[in-house]
Amino acid sequence: MTTHIKPQRGLEGLAPYVPGTPVEEVRRKYGLEDVIKLASNENPLGPSPKALAAIERALPGLNFYPDGQSYDLRLALSKCLDVDLEQVIVGSGADGLILQTCMAYLDEESEVIVSSSSFPVYDMYTTVMRATLLKTPLTADYGLDLDGMARAITDRTRLIFVCNPNNPTGTIVTADEVEAFMARVPAHVLVIFDEAYCQLVDSDRYPDTLRYIREGRGNVMVMRTFSKVYGIAGVRLGYAVAASELLAPLNQVKEPFAVNLLAQAAGIAALEDDEFLERSVAFNRAGRQFLYREFDRLGLRYVESHTNFILVEIGPRATGVHQQLLKRGIIVRPGQGYDLADFLRITIGSRDQNIRLIEALEAVL
Repeated sequence: MTTHIKPQRGLEGLAPYVPGTPVEEVRRKYGLEDVIKLASNENPLGPSPKALAAIERALPGLNFYPDGQSYDLRLALSKCLDVDLEQVIVGSGADGLILQTCMAYLDEESEVIVSSSSFPVYDMYTTVMRATLLKTPLTADYGLDLDGMARAITDRTRLIFVCNPNNPTGTIVTADEVEAFMARVPAHVLVIFDEAYCQLVDSDRYPDTLRYIREGRGNVMVMRTFSKVYGIAGVRLGYAVAASELLAPLNQVKEPFAVNLLAQAAGIAALEDDEFLERSVAFNRAGRQFLYREFDRLGLRYVESHTNFILVEIGPRATGVHQQLLKRGIIVRPGQGYDLADFLRITIGSRDQNIRLIEALEAVL
C-alpha cells in the first residue's frame, strides 16, 4: 500500500535506538537454550526484594489508574535526597525524562551540546525536536571534555547533557572539573547531569551535583534511575531533581500517567532497601575486579570503570568477536553505535556469568 503521509522533518536520517539484543532473539537465531545477557547493564542479583514484594501487593489495584502526580513516590524521593517535593519529577525511566526535557526546551532555534561516545538518546531527541546537535570529542583517556563543552556554548545553546559516569566508557568527571565547568556556564544554559550509575561510583572525587540545586542554582538538573542498582529496569522508573520552575515545562508535556502503578510502588519500596543497595554495590565491585584481572591476563586493554560495565578494546576483530560470542550464547554490546568500533561494552554479571564470558573470550581470541 502506498501512503502520501510524510513524517515530521526531525526524523530525516534518524536511526532508531537499538537496545541490547534480547535473549529470546539469540535463542531463536542460534537454537540455544542457555543464553546470558551482558549487554544492557542490568543487575545480575535481580530486583530489590522489597520492590518485588511491593509490586505483588499492588497487583490487585491494576484496574485503577495510578496517581498521575506520583505524590507518594516524589515525597519519598524528596526526603531521601533532602530536596523539596516540588523539586522532584518522576518519569518512565531516565530516557523518558530526557524526552520530556527536550520537548519542553528545544525548537529549531536551539543548540544542544553532548559528548561523542555518550548515551545516544540525547542525540535522538535533540534531532527529533529539530534542534542543532554539537558533539565534543572524548579526552585521551575516554572521559568527557568539559572544557570543550564550555567552549562550545553559544547564545543559542539551551541544553548540555553530562553523562556522569559516562555510558559507554564508564569514566567520570570529578567534582573539581564540574565546579570549574559550572563557573563558565551562563544562566541561559540548562546543564543536565545524567547520573544513572552514581550509586556504583567508588571515587571520593565524584561530584555532589544535588548541591547546586539545594543552593538555588536555576540551571541545573540531575537525572537518576531505579533501573541499575535497584534492579527494576523492567518497570521503567527514573527521576529528575531541579528547581520547580525548571520542572514546570516538563510537567506541561508529560504523559498523564507516565509512571505506572507498579513502578510507583516499587520505587518507594526500593528506596527503603538499603541492604540490597549495599549488596549490589559490593557484588558489582567484586565482579569488576575479577574481570580486570582476567582482561589483564588475556592482554586486553580496557577503560577503568565506575559503573557495572567495562569498555574493552578488542581491535578490528571486535565485530567478529561479538558475533562469535552470540553463537556461544553470550550477549555483549558492540561499540559501533557509540563510534567505538574496536570496543565491546561488557556488563558485569554474576560470578558464573563472568567466568563463562572469560572462557568464551579466551576461546574466540
